Amino acid sequence: MTLRLHGDTLARGALLDFAVNVWPARPAELDRALERALARSSGYPDETRARDAVAARHSRRRDEVLLLNGACEAFWLLAHALRPKHAAVVHPSFTEAEAALVAVGCEVERVFREPEAWTFDPAAVPADAELVVVGNPNNPTGGIDPSLQAAGLVVVDASFSDFVPFEPNGDVVIRSLTKLWSLAGIRAGYLLAPAEVVARLEAQRQPWSVNALACAALELCAADAATPARVAAEVAEARAELLASLESLPLRVWPGVANFLLVELEDGHRVVDDLHARGIAVRPCASFPGLDERYIRIAVRTRSDNEQLVAALAEVV
Repeated sequence: MTLRLHGDTLARGALLDFAVNVWPARPAELDRALERALARSSGYPDETRARDAVAARHSRRRDEVLLLNGACEAFWLLAHALRPKHAAVVHPSFTEAEAALVAVGCEVERVFREPEAWTFDPAAVPADAELVVVGNPNNPTGGIDPSLQAAGLVVVDASFSDFVPFEPNGDVVIRSLTKLWSLAGIRAGYLLAPAEVVARLEAQRQPWSVNALACAALELCAADAATPARVAAEVAEARAELLASLESLPLRVWPGVANFLLVELEDGHRVVDDLHARGIAVRPCASFPGLDERYIRIAVRTRSDNEQLVAALAEVV
């Protein structure tokens, strides 16, 4: 099992992409902001305005904000800058956190969610873990957990929080523009943390880590409360319709709060292959610790796309 399998590698060449959980629409004003940034990008990127905008959105000081080259950078930066000896990761979850920790020689202890409601016992988190990583809302299970209190540094992957909306609590909170804003290729994210943690991370990275287009996107998106509310409502409606359609098929599906659903089938591996043969990519979940080939993750897309997926599933399940 590899920790470094991601949906984009599975969707290449597919007619319909349900493997990557990115909402397939970007606001026109965001496109215009990217175009303006590209037109004036002859100089080095300046993070000042974007950092101030993010700080204002979350009522934080500027020195408590770190802009990122995509939210995923946070996991590798935390691992390399903090060098914990012992960490815990709550699984199943996004696997890059564990991959980054293992790469620096950290001993990682897995805390597993139980497979009914996909919740976990906070008491199972080892008391001596210097760093604890949890997804909230969690990928791929789709639920929300209560705030976790632990002796070590609690790192919350909140990449899908805009879909709820939801303000997660943690010592370090990681946010992404990839999912709701359809910006996977721009690599724009940020984290919120105490100033001393941000300073340690900043001291361990190269200069100009966040490009000018990402800075422009972060500045605009941080100040825009209307778009996340609108998109979250659209996704919730599409997700409810997709959930109802899937529940009519011989499979098990868990209701989630983000833009994807976790599904369990008897023959998941064959179903993935059969869908791919029909030009549809979904995300097999055997690479997530705690899941196996019975599980697949399905992104929520537009109504017409979702209807095509359901029709194909009805043929192959």
